Amino acid sequence: MADAYETALGASTPDTITLLGQDLANDVMGNVGFGELAFWLATQRLPTTGETRLFEAVLAALADHGFTPTAIVTRLTYLSAPDSVQGALAAGLLGGGSRFLGVTEDCGRFLHDVVSTVEPPVDWDELALKTLQSQGKARIPGLGHHVHKNGDPRTPRLFQIAEEEGLTGPHLELFKAIGRVHPQVLGKTLPLNGAGTCGAVLADLGLPLELLRGFALLARTAGLIGQLAEELRNPVANQIFLSVDSNTRSVAPEE
Repeated sequence: MADAYETALGASTPDTITLLGQDLANDVMGNVGFGELAFWLATQRLPTTGETRLFEAVLAALADHGFTPTAIVTRLTYLSAPDSVQGALAAGLLGGGSRFLGVTEDCGRFLHDVVSTVEPPVDWDELALKTLQSQGKARIPGLGHHVHKNGDPRTPRLFQIAEEEGLTGPHLELFKAIGRVHPQVLGKTLPLNGAGTCGAVLADLGLPLELLRGFALLARTAGLIGQLAEELRNPVANQIFLSVDSNTRSVAPEE
């Protein structure tokens, strides 16, 4: 007897396609939104209306931030290989790391490592102080932003939506407390950035910590498609290339 490979996701017969135990054509298509489906695929449960709203707010928050390295490399790769849209998208997604996009996962994991050690009731400010003091000079994921130095506009909006939907969980509570108490430890005030807030939200939604960066990449894929669409309408990649090429200065190698 041949091996059986069980899956609760997609499967096909000559006449039907099932997805998550549903008939894809009749039950899913036209009835389930893409964000709702992405959540369902990852958790194998349908999200509530509030969870869908908050999850899709995270996707919107992470979709595009202009000419970031991920966007630039996508445009330049498309300039070099216009026959490979997949290569251009992949190039941008491969740049999702500790400085861009990866903060979402880093922050979610950081918060979860702390939250998982306590039981309610919790004094969040006290816990945040102890957490920050234990970090020494280590970087705190989600704290600070290179552009939005006076506050990331995505952060209070995500807090608001979570509050409206009754979905402010322990990860968001700890992250908010870090925002309140960190000046006592660091001696300066830094904003809670949107990417870190997204990580706290996703962790509170119960999404797998190991996949939090995947959701950031899912959101950024839409943004990179937008970058390529704009590159078709208004090309700038060649200008970027020529700007670097024309300002290259040859120097002797260092000893």
